Amino acid sequence: MATTAELFEEPFVADEYIERLAWRTPGGGSRGGAEAFDPKRLLEEFVSHIQELKIMDERIQRKVEKLEQQCQKEAKEFAKKVQELQKSNQIAFQHFQELDEHISYVATKVCHLGDQLEGVNTPRQRAVEAQKLMKYFNEFLDGELKSEVFTNSEKIKEAADIIQKLHLIAQELPFDRFAEVKSKIASKYHDLECQLIQEFTNAQKKGEISRMREVAAVLLHFKGYSHCVDVYIKQCQEGAYLRNDIFDDSSMLCQRVSKQVGEIFSSPEAVLAKLIQNVFEVKLQSFVKNQLDECRKSDAEQYLKNLYDLYTRTTNLSSSLMEFNLGTDKQNFLSKLIKSIFLSYLENYIDVETGYLKSRSSMILQRYYDSKNHQKRPIGTGGIQDLKERIRQRTNLPLGPSIDTHGETFLAQEVVVNLLQETKQAFERCHRLSDPSDLPRNAFRIFAILVDYLCIEHIDYALEVGLAAISSPDSKNANLYFLDVVHQANTIFHLFDKQFNDHLMPLISSSPKLTECLQKKKDIIEQMEVKLDTGIDRTLNCMSGQMKHILTAEQKKTDFKPEDENNVMIQYTNACVKVCGYVRKQVEKIRNSMDGKNVDTVLMEFGVRFHRLIYEHLQQYSYSSMGGMLAICDVAEYRKCAKDFKIPLVLQLFDTLHALCNLLVVAPDNLKQVCSGEQLASLEKSMLHSFVQLRADYRSSRLARHFS
Repeated sequence: MATTAELFEEPFVADEYIERLAWRTPGGGSRGGAEAFDPKRLLEEFVSHIQELKIMDERIQRKVEKLEQQCQKEAKEFAKKVQELQKSNQIAFQHFQELDEHISYVATKVCHLGDQLEGVNTPRQRAVEAQKLMKYFNEFLDGELKSEVFTNSEKIKEAADIIQKLHLIAQELPFDRFAEVKSKIASKYHDLECQLIQEFTNAQKKGEISRMREVAAVLLHFKGYSHCVDVYIKQCQEGAYLRNDIFDDSSMLCQRVSKQVGEIFSSPEAVLAKLIQNVFEVKLQSFVKNQLDECRKSDAEQYLKNLYDLYTRTTNLSSSLMEFNLGTDKQNFLSKLIKSIFLSYLENYIDVETGYLKSRSSMILQRYYDSKNHQKRPIGTGGIQDLKERIRQRTNLPLGPSIDTHGETFLAQEVVVNLLQETKQAFERCHRLSDPSDLPRNAFRIFAILVDYLCIEHIDYALEVGLAAISSPDSKNANLYFLDVVHQANTIFHLFDKQFNDHLMPLISSSPKLTECLQKKKDIIEQMEVKLDTGIDRTLNCMSGQMKHILTAEQKKTDFKPEDENNVMIQYTNACVKVCGYVRKQVEKIRNSMDGKNVDTVLMEFGVRFHRLIYEHLQQYSYSSMGGMLAICDVAEYRKCAKDFKIPLVLQLFDTLHALCNLLVVAPDNLKQVCSGEQLASLEKSMLHSFVQLRADYRSSRLARHFS
């Protein structure tokens, strides 16, 4: 059986158990045992082992039954014991209830007895106290204070209590009969009050908190209690302002006093509030007045900086004081203190701000124009000037002589950054210093100044000068620097738009001024866009004029009708080379000057005008067979140049023009087939005819017959 037990291992697996049993049986192994496999011996071993397992099972079963019986017996005994404990607990609870009722009865009796004793003792105490007060009152009547309480300085607390009560009694007595005694009591009252305040002062100087607390408790019922608080506040501030930063000193003073005041006074929040009020109305107000009054009239910039800094630091100090217990409405209390200091300065703040911003902006612009040795040209409004502007917009004609700016755009990023920086600071000050109800209106006034000086006086003026500087399309050496003006104007306006969104919008987003600001911004954008469009259009005309001048100067009639048809050595004409070079430079310049969709729009317009110019130019000549081939080569070069535009319409126009040029060289018999091709089928017959007429051999009857 011991052997059988050894075969059981945890965790039990039946297959492994059988394997181990077979392995231990002689002749039962199947993996290289010393003896050959013997199934009979293995069967006998299995039968024997099964018998052993049955015996083991019976033995274990008997043991389990015995343990179950024992467990049931112990459970019954435990249940019986629990029932006995429950009965004992119930009895104890009943005893506890009886004891509780008895204690309550005794307590009621004791309370009743205490009430009776108090009812008897209170009148007795009052009578004793009244007797003592009468005794002390008689001493004042006799004019000689003999009681130790008045003669012993160590009993000042008891004397103060007595004199305070006598003072209240004396106020009820008729003046004519008790004038003298009332005067003596009042004099003693005043003397004791002064002694207590002096005692409090001495204790504060020595740092004796407990003595200060005792004296303050006695003075609480005296009229001079507020004077005691004033003395405490005054002495707290002695030596508190030794550094140069009055705001940090004030904060540290309030923190120090807040930890101490609760140990001394019965109403610490009132004392701390009075200290803070004294700090604001005396120290801070005097400091702010000295800082602002000295530069208020002489230096507006410094005045505004000081006002913003002082107001910010004062509000930050106020925020740090919110952590202290100052009563129920400390937010309103601190706001009133700040208002009392800055009210006279904030009432006209926005007038000072706008006045300074105007003068500063004007100075920045004037300094820039002076550095360029430029005297600003007056830009007229109304009357003739408006009429000229309308004519110029409708006809695109330059009115009046153009001016030479020597390539100067009169736009400077440095000027713009300075103007925007000044305006940004003005918006920040406006946000901090304006009353919430006035904030949107004040912010709009600052924005209007920015529009006047940045958009109108600087950008719009530069556009006007740029428009006046654009040469006529017939000029041989036209100045095309207006594209530089466009580029800089776009950059500047992006900065202007960023400031509008970042600094103005948060100030007006929830007010009716938002609509007004957006409309003003929209109007100024449209005004400048009209001038930008006009300038770009006139610049494109100048480009067309320059290309026309090149073609006129460089293109010869013999280019397309050479005298010797068999001795043509060039691939394309000199005029084509120069025009393509000029166009590529202008395309690059347009890309560098524009942004977004404006690039494609302007390039498309330039490409269309380029195509129209070449189309009209080609129709001025007569073409021989070899000349027609050269024209096709020129147009192929123009088409290659048109690819730089990256505009499908422009490329399509030159593809069509190239196909039209094929009509100059195609055999007469193939004309109809070529005209019905994919690229020419959609064109009007008159256009096709006009190109065919350019052929030198058009007069032949065969060609005329094809288009008859």
